[in-house]
Amino acid sequence: MRKFGIALLGGILGYGLGVAIGIGLVNVLGSPRPDSSMEAVMTGFFYVGPAAALLGLLGTLIYQLNRRPPK
Repeated sequence: MRKFGIALLGGILGYGLGVAIGIGLVNVLGSPRPDSSMEAVMTGFFYVGPAAALLGLLGTLIYQLNRRPPK
């Protein structure tokens, strides 16, 4: 249960980083339009954020399951 809790924390942190990265990428790479700020937020929260959360969760869970216990 502890391994899954740590993996869940990795997913939450991944979501936060994904939102920030998604907003930043749209602001930097997007063309200036009247609704570009809304596009940045929607992309961060609903596309990049969940993708990064899934990667963070799976990556942390795989790491937790494959690491050797300390001797």
